[in-house]
Amino acid sequence: VQLVESGGGLVQPGGSLRLSCAASGFTFSNYVMTWVRQAPGKGLEWVSNINEGGTSVSYADSVKGRFAASRDNAKNTLYLQMNSLKPEDTAVYYCNVNLDGNDYRGQETQVTVSS
Repeated sequence: VQLVESGGGLVQPGGSLRLSCAASGFTFSNYVMTWVRQAPGKGLEWVSNINEGGTSVSYADSVKGRFAASRDNAKNTLYLQMNSLKPEDTAVYYCNVNLDGNDYRGQETQVTVSS
């Protein structure tokens, strides 16, 4: 199983970023995918889940209305469109999949929101 995140960076408050997560080593279209993040000095925070077909998405209250998760099963890729970014969104972001009770997480991508 391999999950490779990309798209992070430094952005000003109010800006946007789009994260990607390229998946391999499992049948991507068969699994719910998750975005999680960890802010400096804090624990892991769940951000979003998206179902296998991409038709049902749920969000943490902290990002609802600003973030949008999507997936392209033909490309085995998960996305997170992040708009109206706030300094409190600064964190390392991971995509995650649970396969038969085991969590797999990518190597992270850093998002920094600062003026």
